[in-house]
Amino acid sequence: MNFIDVNGVRLHYRFDGAEELPVVVLSNSLGTDLTMWDPQIEELTKYFRVLRYDTRGHGASDVPAGPYSIDQLGQDVVGLLDGLGIELAHFAGVSMGGMTGMWLALNAPERLGKLALCNTAAFIGPREIWDTRISAVQNSGMGPISEGVIARWFTESYVQQGPEEVEQVKKVFLETAADGYAAACAAVRDMDERDTVENITVPTLVISSKDDLATPPRDGQYLTGQIEGARYVELEGSHLSNIETSKEFTKALVDFLRGIA
Repeated sequence: MNFIDVNGVRLHYRFDGAEELPVVVLSNSLGTDLTMWDPQIEELTKYFRVLRYDTRGHGASDVPAGPYSIDQLGQDVVGLLDGLGIELAHFAGVSMGGMTGMWLALNAPERLGKLALCNTAAFIGPREIWDTRISAVQNSGMGPISEGVIARWFTESYVQQGPEEVEQVKKVFLETAADGYAAACAAVRDMDERDTVENITVPTLVISSKDDLATPPRDGQYLTGQIEGARYVELEGSHLSNIETSKEFTKALVDFLRGIA
């Protein structure tokens, strides 16, 4: 396992792929870790050196006291790139990871080649929902909310099929530090870039899913309409589309990053 100290936080990261290939950074969603991207690694590493990391408060990374902010999460990525000597990288993020990507595109665009915003939004409200979730986790841990979260992340038909991927995601969720999850919830709750995403100039792909209740297609369509030249892809499935519709998601992402679609 590889670790690096960034902004006073010890981040866990992993490289896959040949060193001479261009780098793509993958950022996890709230309540997951870098293993969420496993379905994409085989195809991505044919063309890219993949850098995955666990967002602060998640996986094997440190769990500093919260609340966190999207500014902190974005600065963590800049620090990660600096510490690893990477001047330029593509970036793809799901949900919270996509929100981090928006911050990077607005505040450090010179570090990005292309940007993929997946099942995410410039604002995910209302605030009261996040406050309730934060309180629930702080009081009772991750267990009581796990079934509801899984129901939002995957369609019922996919869950009923009983794929190993769902059980793995649920396991990671339950093992996520409650304090880290609650602190990251605050970062998502407080981000509102609806009036600024129009300033993104990095070439952008937006991926949404038809049955995504957390960030429905209208959120992705809004981003596409605001970001000049953005491409939009709408998949079947729900919130974690890179898992539920992994084949279609991977093709859309790889084709975009390679410039062939």
